[in-house]
Amino acid sequence: MRISDRWHDYELIDCSDGERLEKWGNVTLIRPDPQVIWNTPKRNPLWKSADARYFRSATGGGKWEIYRPIPDRWTIDYGELTFHIKTMGFKHTGLFPEQAVNWDFVADVIRKQNRKVKVLNLFAYTGGATVSALKAGAAVTHVDASKGMVLWAKENAQSSGVLGNPVRWLVDDCIKFVEREIRRGNHYDIIIMDPPSYGRGPGGEVWKLEDEVYHLVSLCRELLTEDSLLFLLNSYTTGLSPAVMQYILGALIKPSFGGSVSADELGLPVSSSGLCLPCGSTAIWQK
Repeated sequence: MRISDRWHDYELIDCSDGERLEKWGNVTLIRPDPQVIWNTPKRNPLWKSADARYFRSATGGGKWEIYRPIPDRWTIDYGELTFHIKTMGFKHTGLFPEQAVNWDFVADVIRKQNRKVKVLNLFAYTGGATVSALKAGAAVTHVDASKGMVLWAKENAQSSGVLGNPVRWLVDDCIKFVEREIRRGNHYDIIIMDPPSYGRGPGGEVWKLEDEVYHLVSLCRELLTEDSLLFLLNSYTTGLSPAVMQYILGALIKPSFGGSVSADELGLPVSSSGLCLPCGSTAIWQK
């Protein structure tokens, strides 16, 4: 398991009975997590004194219950990076802290190069990977279908001091963008992809990652440079194991570019138990 254990402003305090107890800066939240199928004792007193808790509805969706005044939004730091956080619909805060281990890995690859590295970040959300790659010195193309998420990513870039770095902010359908980039003959040294498990296209068509991921990686292969460095594929889909993603990258990327392929779960350390909570998976092709 690849563990994001360098946080100071985020802490996974405990997890039990389908929920996480977390500290985001000075704000303590309780959020649902379907991976937490154990029912260990909730001994930490913060379970009873959290600032807010998200409750799922039996009919879908859910809502936050705010117990103490919390800011409409606040910031947390990760090293030299600063991210804006808020309590969003469907339990989220605008950041996935387990991805920090990937930010560090990609940034390290970028810093080791003696040339300008071009990064494509697809389904880029609020820009954690984008901001980290910019801080490491890369030129980044950030693509997400949500205008609100792209604006949020720009705010994170500004607060992290990299808004003036070479970056393209694009509100676009990721697959259509990739198809146009292929026709335009554009190429990238690093591709980062964090596609959703489910979604709907502009015409109402259903997106299911298990059905689409092979085709999507196949398209993105056409965008890699001859001396490309890295292809990183994330998944939060429980039915898509790390080994399956590793096989896809091994079948599509390695035959053309050499290198090696690996895959593993991502995890966050749990303070109360000393164990790690699995939080999705990443497969990596590297030259």
